Amino acid sequence: MLPTFTIQRIQRRLSKSGAWEHLLGLWLRRKFQQAGLVVVCGWWPFPSVINRGHIAVENCAFFPGVRLECWEGASIRIGNGTYLNRNTEIVASKRISIGRDCKIGRDVMIMDTDQHPLPNGDLQRAPVTIGDDVWIGARAIILKGVTIGDHAVVGAGSVVTRDIPSRALAAGAPARILRRS
Repeated sequence: MLPTFTIQRIQRRLSKSGAWEHLLGLWLRRKFQQAGLVVVCGWWPFPSVINRGHIAVENCAFFPGVRLECWEGASIRIGNGTYLNRNTEIVASKRISIGRDCKIGRDVMIMDTDQHPLPNGDLQRAPVTIGDDVWIGARAIILKGVTIGDHAVVGAGSVVTRDIPSRALAAGAPARILRRS
């Protein structure tokens, strides 16, 4: 017999996202090396995962069209309570780390590489780190080597090419800091 608090927690989760979303999450989590509770909110297109490296996901939600691509020797880590909205794409050739309780909007792209060599022949790669409780607006692009601090907000349509400190609001292409709190 399960303790009462466990039954209540299960009932709360199922009231937020139904049994079907949890079953789809169970199907998706088999593609990760480590995973907590994964919920797939919606159906088509089903989230896509290409995992040749190491993906660790805590309790989080994926919406339709999400795409995770982890290259050989690379890693992706997504923290507890984070959700990836429709058509978000994450491409890791080295390391991408997303903190807890992040809200990532529609059509966001996060990459730690240019995905092709530059004219000098080198493929540029640099890890991306996103702190806890970060909001990233729709269609933002987070490029290689960027660190976004805790509680930061990135405006919709921004192209983030440089670090954003904690508790800052950044927007534009390229993104610049508009306010710090």
